Amino acid sequence: MDPKNQFSDNPETQKRQEEEQQHLPILPIASISLALSTILPTHFLNPPKISTLFNKPYKVKIPTQVSSLSNLSLSASSLPPTKSNFKSTISANPLQNTLTLNPLRPSEPSNAAGLRRASIVWFRNDLRVHDNECLNAAHNESMSVLAVYCFDPRDYGKSSSGFDKTGPYRASFLIESVADLRKNLQARGSDLVVRIGKPETVLVELAKAVGAEAVYAHREVSHDEVKGEDKIDAVMKDEGLEVKYFWGSTLYHVDDLPFKLEQMPTNYGGFREKVQGLEIRKTIEALDQLRGLPARGDVEPGEIPSLVDLGLNPSATVGQNGKPAANASLVGGENEALQRLRKFAAECQVQPSKENKDGTTDSIYGANFSCKISPWLAMGCLSPRSMFDELKKSTSRTISAASGKKDGGSGTGLNWLMYELLWRDFFRFITKKYSAAKQNSATPVTASVGAAA
Repeated sequence: MDPKNQFSDNPETQKRQEEEQQHLPILPIASISLALSTILPTHFLNPPKISTLFNKPYKVKIPTQVSSLSNLSLSASSLPPTKSNFKSTISANPLQNTLTLNPLRPSEPSNAAGLRRASIVWFRNDLRVHDNECLNAAHNESMSVLAVYCFDPRDYGKSSSGFDKTGPYRASFLIESVADLRKNLQARGSDLVVRIGKPETVLVELAKAVGAEAVYAHREVSHDEVKGEDKIDAVMKDEGLEVKYFWGSTLYHVDDLPFKLEQMPTNYGGFREKVQGLEIRKTIEALDQLRGLPARGDVEPGEIPSLVDLGLNPSATVGQNGKPAANASLVGGENEALQRLRKFAAECQVQPSKENKDGTTDSIYGANFSCKISPWLAMGCLSPRSMFDELKKSTSRTISAASGKKDGGSGTGLNWLMYELLWRDFFRFITKKYSAAKQNSATPVTASVGAAA
């Protein structure tokens, strides 16, 4: 209020107010001139007429008890630093300042806020780091990853007919493949935990130990493998853990098929006709660096078992002359598979196809010789898509996975190899079709399988 208007217009009242003012104690005052335009952002001072008023300094009367504030400076240098990364305590436009806090999660990848603390990758018949969608997905969606392989005791010993469920040659090849996978994971900053036990038991124990939130795995096709997946799903659901499955065992992806799996043709000709011209997905490059192991739990990697540990006789892989048998000369593992694939592709490029008078081929990549790489495909040390891509890079010929006799599929070794891969796809898809049907129906469906075979 303007001091001139502090008194009443009534003369008597005005006189009484003047007397009261004379008896009031006079306190020393200190004044601070504050230009509000330096405190508030300019867009707070609209409309312009109001802002022009705020640009005028205002006198503030302060009692002597706080007169020491008369020398107060509002500059940032006179105030103690704060934890926030503001350039000054009060700036010309506070809304333009960003408050920087230490992130709770790593900044990479971009969706770090949604990362799981820890995840488990359950390796099965996918013993490789290249073209492994399961491993890559776990890496991209988790802060730490625990890779696990289980030697399931139910896969060993004698069957009801008295034969080995897993023979010594296959077991030896598997052991070498698991050891090679561990080396490849270690080279990328990770490791492989190996256990002998039932996966539905081992995986739950490890998940509790490291605080895992999900299990990543590739789907399989046989009846027993599908039953195993059902057991995993049940126990993980009880523990509140998610199980994420991926498909990576065929040349064509199951999700890309132009028909539903239950409508899968029961003969190869019908299948080949359906997938004619279907695009093959690109391979997934192996990551140079993988997520580290979970800090919680301090899980021991474990020893890779021997044939004796699996209840098999090591002498069965040794010939009568004391040297390894012919079948034992195959070395398991991803590195061996890639070397053989590159060698095969180079030989295909150098040696032309030679056809006999009867139309058959006897070259190194013909139907009579093949590439002899099936064991590595069976263990998942090599993916069919990787074979397709490698052969495409190594030759100028047109490679068609769905080629047949009419377009030279049986005449050129490269197309013949793709032709064989397509047969492999057919058998895996048809097996998956009827193993899933067997799970959902008590009626056996062996008649259709027999017709397909």
